[in-house]
Amino acid sequence: MFELATALGLKILPLYITIALGYLFSRYLRGERDGIASLLIYLIGPVVIFMASYKVQLNLAVIMLPILLFILNSFLALGTLRISKNFFSDNTKNILAFSAGTGNTGYFGIPLAIMILSEELANIYIFTVLASLLYESTVGFFVVAKGHYTINQSLVKVAKLPSIYALVLGLIFNVSNIELNTNLLDYLDYFKGAYAILGMMMIGMGLKGLGNVGIDKMFMTFAFTIKFLIYPLCVLIIIWIDAYYFNFFNSDLYKVMFLFAIPPMAGNTVAVASLLNVHPEKAALAVVISTAISIVTIPVMIALFLGTF
Repeated sequence: MFELATALGLKILPLYITIALGYLFSRYLRGERDGIASLLIYLIGPVVIFMASYKVQLNLAVIMLPILLFILNSFLALGTLRISKNFFSDNTKNILAFSAGTGNTGYFGIPLAIMILSEELANIYIFTVLASLLYESTVGFFVVAKGHYTINQSLVKVAKLPSIYALVLGLIFNVSNIELNTNLLDYLDYFKGAYAILGMMMIGMGLKGLGNVGIDKMFMTFAFTIKFLIYPLCVLIIIWIDAYYFNFFNSDLYKVMFLFAIPPMAGNTVAVASLLNVHPEKAALAVVISTAISIVTIPVMIALFLGTF
């Protein structure tokens, strides 16, 4: 197992090298994270999502996958909010609840899926990221924005996300059997690599300015326990129940589900903390530390469980 974990660690090592490059770019070349974020959100990300939803082989199990994970995300968020009221008296509990229901399934998870899974399963994984997108834009948003925005304002915020329209357009092309030019498809496939590189660099750019930030041990203890233990355990339980009683999903989809459960904390946790003005630098530090921890946890988890499906 140690040899397999080491081999997997070396395989995903380029992801962490790219994180380091992002830090160097921000630290010494004064690269601005906001510009790259806008490029990912409004151009590269929608193209990647369009291509995945266009190419994915749709069936009932694939369609149900993001729905099931959206329900799990929402359950964990609401459950965490209820429990954490006993430990946090301020809005930290809301940020914790948000982070409990999501992970870095996009900027981190998509590059990981591209490297670990086949192209077909990687497309299914990217399609499944819809679960995170819907959660963060609905239940997750309401968990942290209650009292800050009206329902109408929240819906407007969701409506401005271009990834939603890219997903719908890709699905329309998919089910309508609309064939795109091969040269165009080859060109659009390059966006996956751009998304992987720039997404990982975004994480590294977030390291700048965190040297003097204090550690909120209580917040990190809760956040890391949920992210690295409870969430993967919940997914493994769902897989076990389905494998022994229902057989609704197949072993390939189990791999997608498991890979969905193991990325580190979501970078959007920082955005939410900034929205509420509740020590966003502490949330940023938690995201960065969880990413560092995943250097060990991801290869170990993959070595222990991925080959069993």
